[in-house]
This record gives sequence, C-alpha cells and structure tokens, in this order.
Amino acid sequence: MIEQPKKALFILGGLDDQDLCWIINRGKTQVIPPGETLIYEGRTISALYIVLKGVLSVSISPNGERELARLVEGEVVGEISFIDNRPPLATVKALEESLVLVVPRFELISQLHKNAGFASRFYQGICLCLASRMRGTVRRLGYEVDDPSLEDMEQDTEDMTESKQDFLELAEAKFNWLVENLKTS
Repeated sequence: MIEQPKKALFILGGLDDQDLCWIINRGKTQVIPPGETLIYEGRTISALYIVLKGVLSVSISPNGERELARLVEGEVVGEISFIDNRPPLATVKALEESLVLVVPRFELISQLHKNAGFASRFYQGICLCLASRMRGTVRRLGYEVDDPSLEDMEQDTEDMTESKQDFLELAEAKFNWLVENLKTS
C-alpha cells in the first residue's frame, strides 16, 4: 500500500519563504497532553492546526466512540472548518503528548485578504489537501474494488510524476524547515 502524503505538505509545498516566515511569526506552538481534547465535535474552532509531533485521534459520535483516523507529524487539523466556517464534525484528542502549531483563524483570514499571492498559494494547497482526503475516503469506502474506473486513480498515485515527487520532497523540506525554525523562535 502506498503511504499517502501528509496533508500539511500539500499546503506548505506551494508556499514561498515569506509565507512560511509569516506562519512562523503568527503561529504559536501548543503542547497537548495525552488524553486532552484539541477540537470538540460541534464546537467552533478559532485556528488551523499543524501537527508537529505526537499522535492525535479523530473520532465521531456523542462520546467519541468511533475512531476515524489517527493524525501524526505533518498532518493538518481544522482545514474543513476553516474553509466552510462551520463547527467540526469530529473530535480530535491527543493519544500521546503532542505538539501542534496553532495558526489563529482571524490572522490567517486577514493575511489571505491582504496578500493575493499568499491566498492563491494557500488555497491551492488546501484544495490539494481536501482532494487527497476525498480520494482516501473513497478508497476506505471500498469503491475502488467495485468500480474499474477508480483503478485509474490508484494507478495515477502509483505512477506519480517526477514533478509531483519533487513537489512532495520540497514540501517535506519546507515542513522540516518550519519545525526547525519554530524551535529557534
């Protein structure tokens, strides 16, 4: 099975150095102790989060009984609520001590309105992130087994073009640079 790229890489990969510096300057790191909830299902959130370290569980239902996913370093959290400005559909809780970068929604929206280049690069990354998430959902639902047309989609992933590989390698380098620069700021 092919390892899916981490969602934050889609966002960070298209950003330039000034964009990354802006995120470092506006974002704040937050330690999430094991068992602590970062996001509650149905409650508005005021930030976009990038997982820098640790493991977070994403679950739904009244008591968080059904785990949907586990998020690790390089994942983004809260992107859907950021886009549609609605409360999240899932709860996100730390399974172990975790570190996230918190980018305040108000400041991010302000920057998107002030800087068209940043907005274009950021929204393209969000689109790639959400497209990847949707493809993963389709695969988990098992449609690729029943629908031969979706086999082409899987083949596309396996035959990743050199430019896509280069993009993801650059994105991973940017993520690592972001993490290192957060340590020194």
